[in-house]
Amino acid sequence: MNENRNSFKGSIGFVLAAAGSAVGLGNIWRFPYLAAKDGGGLFLVIYIVLALTFGFTLLTTEIAIGRKTKQSPLTAYSKLKSKWKPLGIIACIVPIMIFPYYVTIGGWVLKYLLVYITGNGHAAAQDGYFSGFIGQTAEPIIMMLVFTIIVAFIIFRGVNSGIESSSKIIMPLLIVLVLGVSVYSLTISYTDIDGTTRTGLQGLGAYVIPNMKGITVKQFCTVLMDAMGQLFYSLSVAMGIMIAYGSYVSDDANLGKSINQIELFDTIVAFLAGVMIIPAVFVFMGRDGMTASGPSLMFVSLPKVFDSMGFAGNVIGAIFFAMVFFAALTSAVSIMEAIVSSFMDEFKLNRNKATAIETVIGIAVAVIVCLGYNKLLFDIKLPNGVHAQVLDIMDYVSNNVLMPIVSIGTCILIGWILKPKTVIDEVEKTGIKMGRKGLYTVMVKWVAPILLFLLLLKSLGILTII
Repeated sequence: MNENRNSFKGSIGFVLAAAGSAVGLGNIWRFPYLAAKDGGGLFLVIYIVLALTFGFTLLTTEIAIGRKTKQSPLTAYSKLKSKWKPLGIIACIVPIMIFPYYVTIGGWVLKYLLVYITGNGHAAAQDGYFSGFIGQTAEPIIMMLVFTIIVAFIIFRGVNSGIESSSKIIMPLLIVLVLGVSVYSLTISYTDIDGTTRTGLQGLGAYVIPNMKGITVKQFCTVLMDAMGQLFYSLSVAMGIMIAYGSYVSDDANLGKSINQIELFDTIVAFLAGVMIIPAVFVFMGRDGMTASGPSLMFVSLPKVFDSMGFAGNVIGAIFFAMVFFAALTSAVSIMEAIVSSFMDEFKLNRNKATAIETVIGIAVAVIVCLGYNKLLFDIKLPNGVHAQVLDIMDYVSNNVLMPIVSIGTCILIGWILKPKTVIDEVEKTGIKMGRKGLYTVMVKWVAPILLFLLLLKSLGILTII
């Protein structure tokens, strides 16, 4: 079914939608933590190099596959090569697994946004507030339901009226909020009871200045793997999203230019996420506070930072969580669209039926994720050493196992079976030459699959030397 194909009205709509997908929770709560943990500027330099090489390769490949086949991730691979249907199935399983826990976290963000809007930020900063909230049975489910309904409404409206139109409104707002919080974060200062004063600019230095003291080959390799893993979160590759969005791009669009814009947009926002968070956490919590990640950063550490700002904390907290809400919303929309488009293409469903089915499935699994912090609470240790419950297991399987497998398979298919010329010809369809053509060929055939294989071994706990 080709319903709503080629329906992005222009390249701006596509770029904003794709960038909106890329700018999500992974950028906001994972990027700053990794940058702080991995030597500040050292991580930034490696990340930017990888974004221009490794990330460029994966992003270009998936978008080109989508536009060439005019299919969703579930069906695109088999259209390229009939025997490669299983890779499409795995590529579709990834967003199906991610969506339920993503909307659960989206519900958490909505809860905190409401807390700060109503002026109750001080309560959110108290010890045990976050664990008390997710430990409840009803409220996290209610917040998840509200967030999911908002996402589903956008998907129901379609690619043009829903995804593209909402992206054109939300993304400019998101950028304004990101810039505003970033600038404010650099202006703050705090003096401890012992008289030590820390400033936002000092925190910025801790973020951007490379710390090479005592760096070893093993530590450098660890930073490399961390930066490469972050690219999955940052660019939304290996989730089927870029294939789905690529299938909606017209044949006369300048694909190379759009890909460059998406890369630039995402890298800038990822960097600004660190500018927003690291200086503020450094000022009020010191270097030790900079190593918090995931939910503990977003819902525990930052509320304490906002509370330390006095009256302004509620305002800044509300602006911050509004920004996070928009980022989570655009990413959740893209994840759901990858699933809905797959259902439409594989089972010949119309958009309304496909969206309704995925909404029901997503909510049912998301309820289990919510209950994983109370009624269904358990604790197991994953191969990467993380003590996990339902959400962590789903995140580990989708992000650490299936996504590298999808990308490795994609590189093998394009690099060795169909040959890189397949993607290069698609990018150059309009007559505009593809930049970094030689780099792309080397990356997709050799460098990317090798790095991805090492990342997979590391995620599985098999490779322990890095």
